[in-house]
Parts: sequence; structure tokens; C-alpha cells
Amino acid sequence: MTPTQPPESMRAGIAALSSYTIWGLSPIFYKLLGFASATEIVLHRALWSVPTLLLVIWAGKNWTAVVNALTKPKVLGLLLLTAILIAANWWTFIFAVNEGRVLEVSLGYFINPLMNVAVGLLVFREKLGPWRIAAIALALIGVINQVVSVGHLPVLALFLAVSFTAYGYIRKTIAVDGRVGMLVETVIIAIPSMIALGFVTAQGQGHFNDGWWPATLLILTGPMTVAPLLLFIIGARGLNMATLGILQFVAPSLQFACAVAYGEAFTPAHAVTFGFIWAGLACFTVSMLRRAKKEVAA
Repeated sequence: MTPTQPPESMRAGIAALSSYTIWGLSPIFYKLLGFASATEIVLHRALWSVPTLLLVIWAGKNWTAVVNALTKPKVLGLLLLTAILIAANWWTFIFAVNEGRVLEVSLGYFINPLMNVAVGLLVFREKLGPWRIAAIALALIGVINQVVSVGHLPVLALFLAVSFTAYGYIRKTIAVDGRVGMLVETVIIAIPSMIALGFVTAQGQGHFNDGWWPATLLILTGPMTVAPLLLFIIGARGLNMATLGILQFVAPSLQFACAVAYGEAFTPAHAVTFGFIWAGLACFTVSMLRRAKKEVAA
């Protein structure tokens, strides 16, 4: 390494931070697509992610891994399931943004890491320790407060958290490169998407032919989907789990800022809900740092 080159950990940190920043600010981009329905945007998102990912696979010369994934029925079956989960997650996210409910999106992704802890307890029978137990308890109190004080269950937030947690859990069980897996998933979604878009266009209900600006925005949904994922993969390879776990709070924090900037209602009841969630995340962060310190000491 020459003196002018940043260390590997710094490059990884910049990549991971960039990925979470893009995810966090993505509501701004999808607000520009308010002329289209959530369904049409998801169809284009899947369609234009395919050529973007094909370029990535071509650059990385990963064609053998793609062939291996396509010739294993079990892998294909699991990727079909994850494709359905991520498509549902995309649709819910875009629907929430278009409906002016970015605050609920933020809440969902704040809950997500705590839901991962719950999966560790229920599925892997992990010993949580007092800090993680406190994290789950505080998050649960926050959700209960949302139901009692605001008057409704945060369905969109919980669905985003559950679907993404399930997606991440299943993807971890599939022995396939992240880029290859996402290519197969998007191809699975893109095939029916092309048929659906053809039908929508024939009915005169699509927006791709409304001019160069709508068409450009719809095409950019592909790179907007793929770019943060690639940056995340680069970051994940060079950072420890504690650092990566703390950085994941960047995205929902920026989404929260976007919601406030767009003038969404933030009542005292919302403040209490987020307060409990943030307190839970603080406990979760302490737990991660303590575990990382023990691993280094060992």
C-alpha cells in the first residue's frame, strides 16, 4: 500500500457509510416518482436492475457463479422466496413514501435490527444478555405506545421490518454471492414485470412514454437499487459487525430527517414511540460494543 492510499478499513467504512446514506436519502428520489403508482415503480425497479447487475457480474467475471445458482433447484427455490419478500418490501417502501408516510418507514428500519435480535432468540436460541433483553423490551413498549397513543398499529413499519428481517435470514442460508443472488432475484421479478408493464402500456396507464424526464427517473430506479447494495457488500467485507451494526442506524436517521423536512406530523406520542425505540437501539449498541471488546480480548 502506498502512503497516498487509504487503509482498507477506511475504504470499507466510506463504502458502508455511502450505502446507508443512499438508502437513507432515497425517499427524496422516490418522491420525484410521485407521478407513478408504487406498483409501476416496483415493476420498473426490477426491470432496470437486471441490466445494471449484468454489468456488475460482467465486470466481476462471476458468470460461473450465476450458472451454478441457476442449476441448483434448492437455491432457485429459496431465491424465489427471497424475490417475493424483497419485491413486497420494495412496494411497501415506495407506497409509504408516495403516501407521505416516511416517518413510518424510518420507524420500520429502526425496529429492524431489534427484530434481528428477536430472531436470534427464537430461531437460533441465542443467549441475549441483559442489554439485548432491555433493547427488545423497550422496542416493544414503543410499539405498544404507538397503538395506544396514536391509535393504530404501525403496520407499514412492522411489515418493512419483518419482511427485511425474513429476507436477510433466508439469504444467509443460501450459499451464493450477494450480487449473483440479487441478479437471480431481480430476473425472477423482472420476467412478470415485463409482461405487466406491456399490459399497462397497452392500456395507456404507464408513464414511461410521458417524456424523457419520467423515463429517465424510471430507468434510474435500477442503479438506485443496485449501487447501495454493492457499496454495502464492499463495506461489510472490511468492517467488523459492531461497526457495521452502528452504521446501519444512519439510514433510518436520514429517513426520519426526510420525514420531518417534508412536514410529516410528529406528535408528542410519536416522540415517545421513537424515544423508546432509540433507547432500545442504545442498549443494542452497548451490547454490540461489549461483544466486540470481548472478541478482541479473546
